[in-house]
Amino acid sequence: MSGASGDGWVDGPDGSRYWGRYGAAGLLALSPDGEVLLQHRAEWSHFGGTWGLPGGARHEHETAVDAALREANEEAGVPGGSIAFRFSEVLDLGYWSYTTVVADALERFEPVLADRESIELRWIPIDEVAGYPLHPRFAEAWPGLRSRL
Repeated sequence: MSGASGDGWVDGPDGSRYWGRYGAAGLLALSPDGEVLLQHRAEWSHFGGTWGLPGGARHEHETAVDAALREANEEAGVPGGSIAFRFSEVLDLGYWSYTTVVADALERFEPVLADRESIELRWIPIDEVAGYPLHPRFAEAWPGLRSRL
């Protein structure tokens, strides 16, 4: 893809910082067995040590779905051809946005620690997700997402 990458921080009016000049997106993949693929975030990362979705910064002119699939492949080895889109949900702060892309894994695959952004990748039963120390924004979004699954 041509154009600038989405790398870089966006500073909010309240001093908060968000990664991705063009916003960010993550993939909430559901296995046929009713599990969600979660990423245990590296300690050095933003909200390190918490569990969240594989994802990251969008590139300029990249759709949220394309960004979520690209990032999930880069971070967790999610095979693009094995994902069927369900819906997406957008957190829009006006100056930055994050899109959660929800999709079915057509078959349960073994995630791969593909970069240093993850401590661990794990399929977690839907009913157990809330029991993990979740990334704060994912924790806020999870009840609404869960109700749509």
